[in-house]
Amino acid sequence: MTGLYADRQAASPVRPEVLEAMLPFFREKFGNPQSLHRIGQEAARVLNNAREQVARLVNSLPEEIIFLSSGSEANNLALKGLALANQSKGRQILVSAIEHVSVLKSAKFLEKLGFKVVQIPVDKYGLVQPERLAEMITPDTVLVSVMMASSEVGTVQPVAELARIARERGALFHTDAVGAVGSIPVDVRSLEVDALSLAADQFGGPKGAAALYLKKGTKITPLIDGGVQENNRRGGTENLPAIVGLGRAAELAAVEMNEKIPRLVGLREKLVAGVLERIEEVILTGHPGKRLPHHASFCVKFVEGEAMLLALDQYDIQVASGSACTSRSLRTSHVLTAMGIDPEVAQGSLVLTLLDDTREEQVEYFLEKLPAVVNRLREMSPLYTRYLKEKKDVQR
Repeated sequence: MTGLYADRQAASPVRPEVLEAMLPFFREKFGNPQSLHRIGQEAARVLNNAREQVARLVNSLPEEIIFLSSGSEANNLALKGLALANQSKGRQILVSAIEHVSVLKSAKFLEKLGFKVVQIPVDKYGLVQPERLAEMITPDTVLVSVMMASSEVGTVQPVAELARIARERGALFHTDAVGAVGSIPVDVRSLEVDALSLAADQFGGPKGAAALYLKKGTKITPLIDGGVQENNRRGGTENLPAIVGLGRAAELAAVEMNEKIPRLVGLREKLVAGVLERIEEVILTGHPGKRLPHHASFCVKFVEGEAMLLALDQYDIQVASGSACTSRSLRTSHVLTAMGIDPEVAQGSLVLTLLDDTREEQVEYFLEKLPAVVNRLREMSPLYTRYLKEKKDVQR
């Protein structure tokens, strides 16, 4: 059986080159970078090398990279740390309506501390319109956070333009780029953002390794106290094996990304065209062109996403329905709701994120199996029965 794993947003395998780079730091090279002796200083050199590798991937200075444990921690540090450190400049925070829950819940936490949080609406493609942001920023706005690319619908935001608007009005700008870094070119100098989140597991690195880019000179309040690590910005002994893996994955992504993008775009377009041609009453969610190269997402009417997911799994096809962090929730996706998709339709969410080594025959296998799965589920759906009856009545 060919099979297809298309849930990269939730988890992907560590690259062999990355694992090989990590292994010595579990036993032979076990030093603590804060130790002054030879073994500790060797670990410190390795830590600095990984920082340089990540910095090259996003075109930052090494000292602007803070190592963390996950994309969620990076978003928490960005939202809470920037807001608390700069609250004398303002108490309003703007976040897009389709942010990851780690951003939305961090903003909710700040509301309890007296900050005013306002959500920026998106259009039907999930895009934040620059002119809308410009209208919403006030003299009291201290921070704006808009994700670079949605893992749920794939839409890539005009971050450089949004950051420019925030900067001209005196507000800091953070972007959750976890879904983007390593998949598309990201240059913090061109974007002119103040903070940017990234995570290793999205581009062949290990889980438990992430980073926050923080523009030099930007004030931030640490969330974890306890030591001098990360230039006093994140206490705790560094997870050196994971950081080494992040650095090596960043190095590989920087070299290979431009070569992989055209191939993945081709597979994505084949997948999108195949689904829309073979199954009626399907909506492509997200922007048709301004989207991640490996990402395709749909709402299939008259069926539930969870039922499709489980049925496809029987054919060794792994996909997602909604974001990875909310896939166990029965609530309608806040992302699809913000885009104006009817809750009944949104329940049929199907998200595919392809691995870098996905083959064309695997996409063809998926396109062969999906119609049968959808037809079988629709046969059990009273909504589909009603739709067929109404369609027949119209045709009379």
